[in-house]
Amino acid sequence: MSGNCKWLHEQLQDLPLIHYPFDLEKLPMNGVYFFYEAGEIWGHSLENKSRIVRIGTSNQGNFRSRIKDHYVMDDSKMNFNSNKPAPHERSIFRKNIGRAILSKEKNPYLYVWEIDFTTRENRNKYSHLRNTTLEKEIERKITDIFQKNFSFRFLRIEDQKTRMGSSGIESKLIGTIAHCKLCEPSKNWLGNHSPKDKIRNSGLWLVNLLDSTPINEDDKELISKYKKNTLEMN
Repeated sequence: MSGNCKWLHEQLQDLPLIHYPFDLEKLPMNGVYFFYEAGEIWGHSLENKSRIVRIGTSNQGNFRSRIKDHYVMDDSKMNFNSNKPAPHERSIFRKNIGRAILSKEKNPYLYVWEIDFTTRENRNKYSHLRNTTLEKEIERKITDIFQKNFSFRFLRIEDQKTRMGSSGIESKLIGTIAHCKLCEPSKNWLGNHSPKDKIRNSGLWLVNLLDSTPINEDDKELISKYKKNTLEMN
C-alpha cells in the first residue's frame, strides 16, 4: 500500500505547485486536486517532500468555483448574517479546519459550527444561536491558513463519472493515501485537534472514502495519461 502512495506522490511532483495568490482562469474546468500543507512531510524517505493532506474534485464545470470556495476569493462571501450561510457552509474543507480551530481553543461555539445553515429549516430553528461576529473571526483565520499554509496540484480530468464517487478515480486516490502507514501527520498538525476521529486517525482533511480500494496498475496507467495531458495543456 505504501508503495502506491510513494508512486503517487512522485508522479505528482512533476505538476506545477500552486500557491496563493493565483489566477483562477488558469485552472481547469474539471479535475482532481491534491492539497499540501506547510510542515506536513511524507514518510517514504529522508527527503522532506510535502505529503498530500486532502484530495477532492467537483461537479462538472465547477473546479474553479470549488477552489474559489476553499480560499474565499470573493470578498462578498464574508457579508453574511444570521440568516445567510457562512463560507464554511460551501466548503467542507473550511468547515473541518474551523472545527479543529474551535476544538483546539475548547470553544463551545463548536456546537453551533456543526449546524448546517444551508437549509431553511435549520436557519429558522437555530439562527438565534449564531454569533456572526465570532464566525467572521474564525472564517478570517481559516482564509489566512489557506493563503499561507496550503498549496495544491491538479490533474485535468474532464469526465465526471471517471472522477467522482465510489467508482471514480477520486475514491481510489483517497484510499491510496489513507491506507499508507508511513505518511503520518506532524505533532503540530492542526488536524490533530479535530473532533472528527477519521481526520485525526488518517492525517487527512477528509472523512469520506478513506476505506476505498487503492489504485492498481491499470489506474497508474490512467493517472500517467492524465498527468501527460495536464502538462501538455498548461
